[in-house]
Amino acid sequence: MTTGTGETTLTIDELAARAGTTVRTVRFYGTKGLLPPPVLGPRRVGHYGREHLARLALIEELQHQGMTLAAIERYLQQLPPDLDAHDLAVHRAVVASWAPESVETVARAELERRAGRALDDTELERLTAMGVVLDGDGDTYRVDPGLLRLGVQLLDVPLSSEAILASRKVLIEHAREAARELSRLFRQEVEQRAAQDVKSLSASMQPMVVQALLTAFQRSLREELREWLGGDAAPDGDGQPAHGHGQGDGDSSAHGGAAADGTA
Repeated sequence: MTTGTGETTLTIDELAARAGTTVRTVRFYGTKGLLPPPVLGPRRVGHYGREHLARLALIEELQHQGMTLAAIERYLQQLPPDLDAHDLAVHRAVVASWAPESVETVARAELERRAGRALDDTELERLTAMGVVLDGDGDTYRVDPGLLRLGVQLLDVPLSSEAILASRKVLIEHAREAARELSRLFRQEVEQRAAQDVKSLSASMQPMVVQALLTAFQRSLREELREWLGGDAAPDGDGQPAHGHGQGDGDSSAHGGAAADGTA
């Protein structure tokens, strides 16, 4: 369903299915204030938008980090109240950057539950090519849970598998090169210091580096898209003109990084 502005809306059943959770959980989060109330339509049927879906994904990521419900509630209360789906996705990306590398073996039904949708063989092949699904026998699959949500979203992006894989290669190569250069600079800076000082510096630098990289990439990508589209505003994560992000890029990512560092 869409509203007059083209905004996709979901019933509570559709929202729960897309988020890979249950209606009962969605309602519980609503009563706890973790989700804003839905927009009431005809016959007082509640309709949910992309922001609700993005907030559920953020909650799931915070749970994956091991945060309690009370800690998640405090985290969400600290966020600006007017964050849209794009901003929430940025927060989730920052939080996810602190998740330990892990691989889980799950049944196909559980994989589809977490994906929030049925997955056909072609989609499973694409997820495998992306490195989200590592291998499987048709009944059980080894999955990288930190990449699953992103991989499922990419299934609906109008790009070929080749383009997605090429993008992934570019990002990995440049991220590794940046990591090497930063590591070299830091080693030169601390090589004369005591081991405990080095460990302390490393612990404090990592969250700041992640925030700086994410903010720099966001701004660079926005400038590239603005030049490409020849307009005054680059599209946001939903393909609509950006609004309210002129100076929010750095603020939203920095806030998320600080919170992730303090609670994860």
